[in-house]
Amino acid sequence: MDTASSTEKIVKLDQGSIVSPKGFKADGLHSGVKKKRRDLGVIYCDTPAASAGVYTLNKIQAAPLYVTKESIAQEGLLQAIIVNSGNANSCTGEEGMRDAYKMREEGALALGIPENRVAVTSTGVIGEKLDMEKIVPGIHQLKPQGAFSSADQFNEAIMTTDIVKKHSCYQTEIDGKTVTFGGVAKGSGMINPNMATMLGFVTTDANIEPQYLQQALSEVTDQTFNRITVDGDTSTNDMVVVMASGHADNQTLHPGHSQWDTFIEALCKTSEDLSKKIARDGEGATKLIEVNVRGAKNEVEAGKAAKQIAGSDLVKTAVYGTDANWGRIIVALGYSEIEFKSGHNRYFIRKHSNTEEQYTYYVFGRRRQALSRTGYSTDICRSARRKRCWKAWGCDLTYEYVRINAGYRT
Repeated sequence: MDTASSTEKIVKLDQGSIVSPKGFKADGLHSGVKKKRRDLGVIYCDTPAASAGVYTLNKIQAAPLYVTKESIAQEGLLQAIIVNSGNANSCTGEEGMRDAYKMREEGALALGIPENRVAVTSTGVIGEKLDMEKIVPGIHQLKPQGAFSSADQFNEAIMTTDIVKKHSCYQTEIDGKTVTFGGVAKGSGMINPNMATMLGFVTTDANIEPQYLQQALSEVTDQTFNRITVDGDTSTNDMVVVMASGHADNQTLHPGHSQWDTFIEALCKTSEDLSKKIARDGEGATKLIEVNVRGAKNEVEAGKAAKQIAGSDLVKTAVYGTDANWGRIIVALGYSEIEFKSGHNRYFIRKHSNTEEQYTYYVFGRRRQALSRTGYSTDICRSARRKRCWKAWGCDLTYEYVRINAGYRT
């Protein structure tokens, strides 16, 4: 999709958050599930918000996913999302399902809204039962507010092995009305393309019906959240949920709306920011990897190539060692199951610094310069006639990743 015209109308708000769109509040606190850090949070909307979700493709799915799917399926409307970290409530049997429903019930009581308008989700250790004696009182202590500090507390409450908080905010104009998008996410390990291993929440005050919001989220997820990888593992809990309050008072959005592409692009920018921050914050990571594929036959082929390169352990370790080993890129491309003639391709390795972007490139194997220690980007160019670019993101693989995951439970 050509989004050049719509992109000019979209502005990033560096101080924005999930409470920047009209109608939204948030909070986060320490309930005691974790030893010290905040571990329970809520996003609240003052009106029933059109809502949509996408979920992990792992065949083993945690109890909260079933409850959230059920809530959204009833009306396509939510007013609150209750999240706990430190415990995934996954593989916990019938008791885990009862606990997930209990979280929804108590959230509805605390906020004075119907149960089916509450989503719940959990993240953390798999196979351990929730400590409901801490969770239930904590839910009733949550006091959603519209301040940035409240959104920041929610951000902390959903983190597990994350090192940094991840948020994004954009603003655009639709039908002469200001429309805002706020996003927050967690995730740093057990991440692989195909909607996995993260929690992502996006709020917007756009006016849109639930079925079209679901269509938009599914499209954007394929371009962003489904294109990141840290370690090739797909979790049991992960989801992205979007809530739209409608308070911007624009005309109802749908694919035939003259500014539908603007809405999609703003949602995509918010989601891409979160996706790249998740990849950059991969457990033990020191570098972000970005793979760009140009000139592919179609998006399916481009996606396969980009994901294979970004997820290759040999590429990831080469990046960690700042070893510009272009042969590993070609090897990953070769087993990505796409059709191509190796002699007709060009391969570029691009490096980034904190102050400016410089380029390091290889054409048919001729070395030009060493990689930087701050970032790494690979361009696969197959045809000058096809200009569209498909992307995927990952991170390097380090000794620290092994240390973190070797002692995750202990």
